[in-house]
Amino acid sequence: MVKDVSPEALVETIRKVHAGLRVVDPVLAAESLAGGPCPLTWREREILLAAADGGTVADLARRFSLSEGTVRNHLSSAIGKTGARTRAEAVRIADERGWL
Repeated sequence: MVKDVSPEALVETIRKVHAGLRVVDPVLAAESLAGGPCPLTWREREILLAAADGGTVADLARRFSLSEGTVRNHLSSAIGKTGARTRAEAVRIADERGWL
């Protein structure tokens, strides 16, 4: 359910779930399908997720046994694929789209 659902709709949803039914918000379902498949590689997702903890490029390079340049390349690629301007924004966008 989305955050701004009406109280009546929320109550109805709770009743349905309590009755054993599965409820999927149509807006969320449509947004999820419209987003398409994840464009990130498994390594980009892995590094982006690790970057969410606030580690430096050097920290991430040591953690994954990669060069700092390789980590920067993966982060840059993930930022570009998400349409973000910063690493933090890329993490947020990827998380919102269910890619992390």
